[in-house]
Amino acid sequence: MPDSDRTKEAIEIRDQLAAAVREAGQLALPKFGTQFKSWTKDKSSPVTEVDLAVDALLRERLAALAPDYGWLSEETADDGARTASRRLWIVDPIDGTRGFIAGFPDWTIVAALVEDGRPIAAAILAPATDELFLAATGAGASLNGRVLHASAGAQLEGARVAGPKRRLDRLAMLAQRIETVPKIHSLALRFARVADGSLDVAFAGPNSHDWDLAASDLLVHEAGGVLTTLDGEPLRYNRPNPVHDALMAAGRMRHATLVDIIRDRRAEFA
Repeated sequence: MPDSDRTKEAIEIRDQLAAAVREAGQLALPKFGTQFKSWTKDKSSPVTEVDLAVDALLRERLAALAPDYGWLSEETADDGARTASRRLWIVDPIDGTRGFIAGFPDWTIVAALVEDGRPIAAAILAPATDELFLAATGAGASLNGRVLHASAGAQLEGARVAGPKRRLDRLAMLAQRIETVPKIHSLALRFARVADGSLDVAFAGPNSHDWDLAASDLLVHEAGGVLTTLDGEPLRYNRPNPVHDALMAAGRMRHATLVDIIRDRRAEFA
C-alpha cells in the first residue's frame, strides 16, 4: 500500500477510535466520584464495574468495525489467539484505575490499532479533564485538535520529569536541577504528556503491558519524540507475553542524551 493510502486509512481508523473512546467516556464519567463496585484481581491489581462496562462497549464498537482483527484488553482474558492476527485492537478501558477509585482526574480510556507489531492509530481520552489525544501513522499527533510537538533540546538540566521515584532520584544525581512532576496515575497519560510537551522526560518501571503503551507510543513518535526501553530499543506489540521492561520517553535529542547516560549506568536505572 502506498504511504499516502496507508496514512489515509490510519486517519480513518484514528477517527473511529476517537468516536469509540468518546462514547466510552460518556459511559464512565458519570460514575467518577460516585459509589461503584471494585475488587482486586491477580492479588494486587484493582478493577471496577466501570472498567468492565467500558471494556464491553469498546469491544462491541471496535469488533463492529473489523471483526477479523485480534483483540487485547486489560479486562478481557487473553487466550493467545490474537498473536495470529496481523492487526490487533489494544484497549485499556480505564488506565489509572487506582486514581479513578481515589477520585483523581488523571485516568484515561485508551485504544490503539497495531499492525505487524507497531501502532498505526491511537486515541487516549482523559474524560475528567476533557482531553482527547489522537495520532495516526504519518499524520502527526494532536490534543483537542492542537498539533503536538515533543519538547526540543538535549539538556537534562531543568527538564520536567515524571516516573518511579527511584529513577527520578538516580537522574537527579546526574542533573541536579531537574523538575520532578507529581505522580500521573495513568501511564498512557504520563507518556502522552511527553507528546504534548508538558513533560520533557517520562519513565515507567518494568511490567507495563501493551495496553498501557501502544497508544501513547504512537503519540510520542508522531509528536517527534521517542519511547523505548532504557537501552534505546523500540517496543514490539502483540507478542505472546505482552509485558515490557523499564521504559523512557523524551524528545529525540534529549532521548539520545538519556540513552548515552544510562548505557554507562545501566544497573542504577534497572
